[in-house]
Amino acid sequence: MPSSRLTAALAALATAVLVPLAAVPASAEELPAFYQAPATLPAANGDLVRSEPMRFLLDPAGASRVAVTSTRVLYRSTDRTGEPIAVSGSVFVPKARWAGPGPRPVIGYAVGTQGIGDDCAPSRQFSEGLEYEGVFMSGLLARGYAIAMTDYEGLGTAGMHTYMDRESQGHAVLDAVRAAQRLPGSGLSAASPVGLYGYSQGGAGSASAAELAPTYAPELKVKGAVAGAVPADLTALPGAIDSSIFTEFLWFAIAGQTASYGVDIDPYLNDAGRALYAEIADDCVFDLFNAAFRSSEDYTADGVSLGGLIAREPFRTMIDDQRIGRRAPAVPVLVTHSLLDDVVPYRVGKQLAKDWCAGGATVRLSTNASPGHIGGMLNNAAEVYGYLEARFAGVPAVSSCRRL
Repeated sequence: MPSSRLTAALAALATAVLVPLAAVPASAEELPAFYQAPATLPAANGDLVRSEPMRFLLDPAGASRVAVTSTRVLYRSTDRTGEPIAVSGSVFVPKARWAGPGPRPVIGYAVGTQGIGDDCAPSRQFSEGLEYEGVFMSGLLARGYAIAMTDYEGLGTAGMHTYMDRESQGHAVLDAVRAAQRLPGSGLSAASPVGLYGYSQGGAGSASAAELAPTYAPELKVKGAVAGAVPADLTALPGAIDSSIFTEFLWFAIAGQTASYGVDIDPYLNDAGRALYAEIADDCVFDLFNAAFRSSEDYTADGVSLGGLIAREPFRTMIDDQRIGRRAPAVPVLVTHSLLDDVVPYRVGKQLAKDWCAGGATVRLSTNASPGHIGGMLNNAAEVYGYLEARFAGVPAVSSCRRL
């Protein structure tokens, strides 16, 4: 990645953490009409409910609108239980003719943590110029790849965003690719080669999609996946981020998991906890300071930390269900992780690679020493280009499994 792009990426990520709450639009009392699901959804997963042109502000001047066709989509997917749901997302297709061999590839792009409020949905943030993922998308679009990006379940659409729900996120990523291939005028089709990409929450989305693709979307021509800083084992997170600047990620996860499993969280919280829980329901990643440096012990009914709470039922089973690594992807995967990651411990990413290797997958583990979780995102973004180019070209993937 050129130094100028690295600088832009750092600025965007710093903004994502440091922008004051006033800079983020307040949640609407009612969802915009586009995001409201019809009474009856289409018949097949990935089928479009509706689409509309989208203003895509990759840069402050809006110059990207000249080079990319941007479309907001609403499509059918399935939740954790297999029930049909409407999920929103975005499709980006370069206007320049694809110069490579065969059909234009499409990247199933799983976004990193956005928050859990409906206003946080990338398909809405792109039009506001506040979406940090735009920086990392630029290199993929410059290479001529199309991008299919999901907002995930409940992010933009009705209901709570099921943050870190393994199956729901994997389904949403794969169905976004299907929706892009079925979008009239996109130039994409079922013959389009597919790559999967994501970091952090997006790393989990990409990893889960890679695991689920052979059974959930066997017709997709997935060639490879890149998954960075994957929170493959959620039990490792409370010890790393409780009472830190990233504490709110824990509350996002509890909110998402309890919503997915229909568990009432109120009995497990004290009055302060219930107030905090209500407050974060509309928060985006910009709002991390709302819960930063607070200990979760101060918000539970019996003073146990969230780390202790998830060791008990019904939370223990819910969290265990989200474990990634118990089935091996059928395509090569690049796993990136920083030794200095301060959100998702490095040992989690390494164990994921080992688990996949034990299952027979072709895995390359790329370890770096970038500063913190945010620094690791830059390494992940820089490595994706060469890795996916090689997969699309049919070059055999290098494996790290013998040395893990």
